[in-house]
Amino acid sequence: MNLADCYHLLGLTDGASMAEVKASYRRLARRYHPDVNTKDHLAQEKFIQLTEAYQLLLRVAKPSGSDRTADPSPTETPTHKPQAVAEPPPPPQAKSKPPVVQIEPPLSEVEKQLKWESYEHLQQLLKERRFARAIALAEGLAQRIPQDPEVRQWQAIAYQCWGRHLVKERQLEKARIYLKKALKTDPHNRALWAEIETDFRRMEQIV
Repeated sequence: MNLADCYHLLGLTDGASMAEVKASYRRLARRYHPDVNTKDHLAQEKFIQLTEAYQLLLRVAKPSGSDRTADPSPTETPTHKPQAVAEPPPPPQAKSKPPVVQIEPPLSEVEKQLKWESYEHLQQLLKERRFARAIALAEGLAQRIPQDPEVRQWQAIAYQCWGRHLVKERQLEKARIYLKKALKTDPHNRALWAEIETDFRRMEQIV
């Protein structure tokens, strides 16, 4: 994905400021977030593309007046200023906060390309119901980029797709193992929990 594609995905013109990039990403991420579009896989794919574009543009976007704090996380901006004012020694505290907020280390260009290419391949494998290959790909990517939440989400989805297929094949014990692995891999994904609860109910009906 080149820079022109990134700006286009976020509905921006080339050379948009960092504030514009952040504002556009917030607006679009709320619209396409997987928790909002639990059954719309196209929307979920759009969300992943938006996140990829946003992460790349953060590296090249022009700083604006509102970006002087250089906060890499758009969701954490409101919390820094109260903490810096409230604590008696503001300079050291203010300096130490940004690294703490930036939980995810930024991906290198090589890792970004690997991540995107792996995602495309994973989608194709799932469509072709080649679940064992899909799981192997997702697990390998998770080992290479272990801190990336989207990679963990893809890994969990691969487990869940295989578990659901096993339910249809009436291999219930094996299905239960993979459905639980999906929940353990991405435990805070509410949409995933809802899907897997449905799968467990189907298993109860078969029994």
